[in-house]
Amino acid sequence: MALVPVAEALGRLLDGATALPGENVPLADAAGRVLAEPLVALRTQPPFNASAMDGYAARAVDVASVPVRLSVIGLAPAGRGFAGSVGKGKAVRIFTGAPLPEGADTVVIQENVRDLGGGSIEVTEPAAEARNVRRRGLDFGQGDVVLEQGRLLDPAALSLAASANHPSLNVVRRPIVAIIATGDELLPPGSALGPDQIISSNAYGVAATAQSVGARALDLGIAADRKDAIAALVKKAVDAGADVIVTLGGASVGDHDLIHDVLTGEGMQLDFWKIAMRPGKPLMFGRLGKIRCIGLPGNPVASLVCSQLFLKPLLARLGGLSYRQDIRIARLASAMHANDLRQDYVRAVVREDAGQLIATPFSIQDSSMLRMLADANGLIVRKPFAPAAEAGDECSVLMLR
Repeated sequence: MALVPVAEALGRLLDGATALPGENVPLADAAGRVLAEPLVALRTQPPFNASAMDGYAARAVDVASVPVRLSVIGLAPAGRGFAGSVGKGKAVRIFTGAPLPEGADTVVIQENVRDLGGGSIEVTEPAAEARNVRRRGLDFGQGDVVLEQGRLLDPAALSLAASANHPSLNVVRRPIVAIIATGDELLPPGSALGPDQIISSNAYGVAATAQSVGARALDLGIAADRKDAIAALVKKAVDAGADVIVTLGGASVGDHDLIHDVLTGEGMQLDFWKIAMRPGKPLMFGRLGKIRCIGLPGNPVASLVCSQLFLKPLLARLGGLSYRQDIRIARLASAMHANDLRQDYVRAVVREDAGQLIATPFSIQDSSMLRMLADANGLIVRKPFAPAAEAGDECSVLMLR
């Protein structure tokens, strides 16, 4: 099977991927989720003409010319309005958020009033009609669409939904990602290692990548290099309702790379296997019914780079999120050799100098070296057959953080 260009591979992987169906969740659990339908207000806000300030509710005609003396006939705190009516020469002591009494059409702020004692005040500054009054429906009216379908529920959106009297929201279901590591040599962190064993690390970074776009990650553990062991975890993933199955390692062409055989044996339709990129050439993609299957390379750096390039956009789309890679233009701090037929993603440190981004590639790019990836904050993207580049030349950088 020929090497598939990166852009083509991503297009094929995303083909047909749309937001998952909605589910109803309590408002308190909806942060960071995406609305599955437009949100319609169940009430009007404010539900009445309300005072925007602490002061005195009065008639604008009575306070147009000052100083003027008014009689205070009652009190209107928030949550308990004044039941009577404000007539000529009268006022009601009112607080922020309280309903404007009948007959009143303005609020004189308390700083512009002098208490004369005996239930009388003197207004020292005029107040026009509707001054310091929030009109009924100023924010929204019952039946208004206050949030559109596809809106990410950030703090402001959540508060708005609550104000519109919604105790729960219909949101896009979180994608479920089942992660299966493979290899007789792998043991979980904290294990006592034998002479031929290593720690299984990839699953943690892949899970974090999935969670960064709101997906649910199910770490199903490590399968031994046997078809029955791998098949058992694949079945577990299917039974768990996974939308995406991610396998780690075992997707190359060695005698112990069994993922392809197991998945095709379970009915997966292979789409592509091997991409024209470095690191990450042995990446596999296929469909097992509605489940998308991604076979990531076993090398840790290749696994995480491929997760950034392919898994993250897929999960964002399934979760209803808009997602774009953060590609920026920088200048090289050192020369780079001409490239071959594969698209390179070169770990680098990117810094700003006098308003210009400077990218310094690491001298070693071995795909097993996680520490270098952790130190990198960008990947220099080198197109296939790119000519040699000199220090100071422009380059494209995929920012990692």
